[in-house]
This record gives sequence, C-alpha cells and structure tokens, in this order.
Amino acid sequence: MNDQTRPRRFPDARTDVQKWKKTPDTAQTRSPTYRLAFNDPDFLCRDELRPVRLQLELLKPEMAFEEAGIESTIVMFGGARIPEAAKRDSARTRTLAALSKYYDEAREFARLCTVKSMASGGRHDVIITGGGPGVMEAGNRGAADAGGRSISLNIVLPHEQAPNRYATPELCFNFHYFAIRKMHFLMRAKAITVFPGGFGTLDELFESLTLIQTGRMDRIPVLLFGRAFWERIVNFSALADAGTIAHEDLNLFTFVETAAEAINALETFNGANQATRGTG
Repeated sequence: MNDQTRPRRFPDARTDVQKWKKTPDTAQTRSPTYRLAFNDPDFLCRDELRPVRLQLELLKPEMAFEEAGIESTIVMFGGARIPEAAKRDSARTRTLAALSKYYDEAREFARLCTVKSMASGGRHDVIITGGGPGVMEAGNRGAADAGGRSISLNIVLPHEQAPNRYATPELCFNFHYFAIRKMHFLMRAKAITVFPGGFGTLDELFESLTLIQTGRMDRIPVLLFGRAFWERIVNFSALADAGTIAHEDLNLFTFVETAAEAINALETFNGANQATRGTG
C-alpha cells in the first residue's frame, strides 16, 4: 500500500509544507528554526545529519525499484572515456580508440539482455549502469534500442556526472555517497559485467570480487570483457602465486570478448537464475 492508497488519520506532510508557505511573513516565520525539519535543506545538509542522508539515499531508490517491480538486474561497469566506434577518432589515446569496440559490444550486450528481460515481463535482468558516458551510455543505449527500460545510478562528480540521454528518466538517480550507490548496484544483481575502464571501474570490480570471495554476497557471474586489457593491467595469476588470493579465486570471474559470448556465459552459469540481495 502506497501513500496514495493508505488511509490517513494525521495531516499529510505535503499539506503542512503548503500551509507553511502561506504563513504570515514575520521575523519569526523567516527564522530558519521555524522551518519544518524535513523541509529544511540547510538543516538536512548539516554534518550531524549524515546518518539520515545515508538512510535517505538507501531508501529512495529502493522504494522506486519496488514500485517499478524490478526484481533483478544485470550490472554494467566500465570506463566513461571509451567512445563508440563511430567516434574513435576523438579518443585521447590510441589505446582508447582501440577499446572503442567495447562500446559497441556493451551496447549489443545490453540490447540482448533487455530483449530477454522484456520477453519475461521486464521485471528481471534489467540493465543497470553508472549513468554517465562511455560504456555506461552504451548500456543504457542498448536497452533503449530494444525498447526497454534501464537504471542509471549517477553520482555528483567534478566531471562526467550528467546522466546520458538514453537512461530511463524515472529510473535515473543521483547520489552523494559512493558506498550507498555501490549497494544499489549489487543488491539485486544477477550478474556483473566489467568492461575496460579506469580507477572507478577497478574499484567496482575488486569490491564485487571481495564480497563474493568472502561470502558476503552470493556467487554470481562476473564477466570481464577484453582479456588482453585485463591481463595487461592486473596480474591475477601473480596474486595467486604469491598466496595473497587462492588459486580457486581465479574462477570467480570469466573473460569474454563479445556480447554473444557473454550471453552464453550467463546462460551456462551454474545457478545463474538465482537472484541475490547479497549486501543485506
């Protein structure tokens, strides 16, 4: 039962906000202390209110997902600076230009996932991205290509923080706290795909692997697009040889190159149909 259908015995908070706007203009009513606490941005932004803001950032998207009937997601992490193939000449480096193929693979992967999701009602395996440019844009764009919806979890940053135009507006969120944003990425995750990227992508990859490795999250497919890229920047085998991870931990992820290969990996994963809410 939502706010519109629940019977009320006390005044609606919105009604009181409207009443507050109509109060006489006096020194007393202009005082910040007279503002309703929940309608006072200056109060809510105080350092002491950080626990409340954390709770709000957890609750707002959660309620929206419930209302939209979204039960599971396919996560897409990847670099904001990777251009689509048609714009590879604008890339900052030759390496970025070469990686532009993964924009196209990300777009196609999201399209294929969304087609499958819509065939079963659009409640499961909904694409979720960071909402920005590059691989994130490709993910939201692929879902739009299929005529479906997708989620974008943006965050306030000095650069690259604006949501891309392919994100579904009613599922487009903005965050202040990285930690809460990460929780929303993984709470409904049925699979995690990771495309070439930078510090942010690496952070998301290793946090996800750590949660799975330590049993704090159910095991789900983790697909790394671009073996050559990943093995060049991370020597996974060296970690196992050094004993800082177990050799079995190398089985927590799978390398893929194409959207079709990734779809096949998801379909053949043991337990791939088990949804997770694993960050509890």
